[in-house]
Amino acid sequence: MKTRIQVTGMTCMHCVGAVTKALQQVPGVEQAEVSLEEKQAGVTGTADPEALVAAIKEEGYAAELR
Repeated sequence: MKTRIQVTGMTCMHCVGAVTKALQQVPGVEQAEVSLEEKQAGVTGTADPEALVAAIKEEGYAAELR
């Protein structure tokens, strides 16, 4: 399953790394790809979409499912 999440507030590659790391720590995530240019994340796996959004928000970024 692929989940797409709009991420607002990322300004650099450090932000991308922080969001990627947060997503990878959510149970059920097989792969997480974060794009600074597109301001979104794509997550493959069985993770709960709401848990993914919560993990991003915990890092200080705005996030919503697409």
